[in-house]
Amino acid sequence: MDEYIEVPPEKLTAELLQAIIEDFITREGTDYGHDEYSLEEKVAQVRLQLNENKAFIAFDSVTESCTLLIRD
Repeated sequence: MDEYIEVPPEKLTAELLQAIIEDFITREGTDYGHDEYSLEEKVAQVRLQLNENKAFIAFDSVTESCTLLIRD
């Protein structure tokens, strides 16, 4: 994803934002951490990262897909 457009979460509908977050969370399919978290807890964690500007939604215009990325 070399060329992307940053999409502010507030520009998306609540349903679309939820779908993007859930897709990102469930993409890997397996947790390997010490603690287990429910989907709702994971969604809340991602929303917090978005709200704190630690993560952002990136739209790739070539593949017409989006993902969440962590800011460096």
